[in-house]
Amino acid sequence: MSMNAMHKFSYGLFVLTAKDGAKDNGCIINTAIQAADKPKQVSVCVNKANYTCEMIEKTGHFTLSFLTEEADFNLFQHFGFQCGRDVDKFQDFQDAKRGKNGILYLTKAVNAMVSVKVNQTLDLGSHLLFVGEVTEEQVLSDVPSVTYQYYFDHIKPKPEEHPKAKGWVCKICGYVYEGEDLPSDFICPICKHGVEDFEPIG
Repeated sequence: MSMNAMHKFSYGLFVLTAKDGAKDNGCIINTAIQAADKPKQVSVCVNKANYTCEMIEKTGHFTLSFLTEEADFNLFQHFGFQCGRDVDKFQDFQDAKRGKNGILYLTKAVNAMVSVKVNQTLDLGSHLLFVGEVTEEQVLSDVPSVTYQYYFDHIKPKPEEHPKAKGWVCKICGYVYEGEDLPSDFICPICKHGVEDFEPIG
């Protein structure tokens, strides 16, 4: 079975945020869609390993910030390549405001935000699917939304060459797994993607 067919899906990119008590957190996701119109509902699919997933499951609320083509790689690193269990991603982050639900949303390199109250949760194995009703929405700019393909072509740095190394490199963040055989259940410790997003070095 080809591991590359799933790469043909077209995705947007978002910062998904949540709040649990005094703790704010957010992560990068590419799996958000409008699920229904009446009532207006949105669904997001989140890796269970993400701290944001745990917070949404506990609180039943989340906010999406729609990233634009103005987003730089530092933003993806900040929200995608470190865990909120280890760092406070919003401690020195200036470009954010609180929505009516009390959850932070981004105000720079985004063109819209929506806040959602979860009404359904589905366990999909590695991910949880949250579906909920929109409680707030704002258009913030007219800059085009960034797609996964645009991110790969124009934002993500090109991977470094590893001419003498043996192993596998993550196509998402560049993490290198050293060794000839990549375990079938391996999850990238940096960006939390699975083996389908790794390719052999050399």
